[in-house]
Amino acid sequence: MNVKIEESWKNALAAEFDKDYFIKLTDFVRAEYMSGRPVFPAPKNIFAAFDLCPLDDVKVVIIGQDPYHEPGQAHGLCFSVLPPTPVPPSLVNIYKEIESDLGRKSVTNGELTHWARQGVLLLNATLTVRAHAAASHTGRGWEQFTDAVIRAVSARDNIVYMLWGSYAQRKAEFVDANKNLILKSVHPSPLSAHRGFFGNHHFSRANEYLIAHGKTPIEW
Repeated sequence: MNVKIEESWKNALAAEFDKDYFIKLTDFVRAEYMSGRPVFPAPKNIFAAFDLCPLDDVKVVIIGQDPYHEPGQAHGLCFSVLPPTPVPPSLVNIYKEIESDLGRKSVTNGELTHWARQGVLLLNATLTVRAHAAASHTGRGWEQFTDAVIRAVSARDNIVYMLWGSYAQRKAEFVDANKNLILKSVHPSPLSAHRGFFGNHHFSRANEYLIAHGKTPIEW
């Protein structure tokens, strides 16, 4: 199957594209977009996280669960929204932790493409969603595909994995903790951030690790 995705990812994930689950997933997603009901993100942005961050450039992996499901939000990067969409609550808390951790403010809008271009893979476990229906495309095959993505990244060493919340932390089973940095905390959601996200120092710890392994730190 000819999937329109950045070339290094296309090569690394080639075996997935011809598997039965991915063919069924593609048929399902295509039918959803053709149904007349809004589905997010726009088709051109389904693989935006990969297009902006080639496999060889990955330094940090952040895992979300589901794309935003309201209009004007999802554009293919977990936690990210395009201006003028207001910054979502979880991202507000991420910015608060960056300010506390690094002693400076992050950007004032919700767009995180500048992270992706520096080597931060902003990966949702499920890459599409029906409007107003959280998790509506869960269990259709995306999770199997993004597990394969994590395995492809884990073939490389000295990557930082920021795993926020129990859902993201399950992806750690694919990662060798002896050759990478795995950072875990509760999710930055307002429901949980005060139980251990604030004060986790993940952003400074990530940059310290990257510098120690000869890599350019991220400008968060």
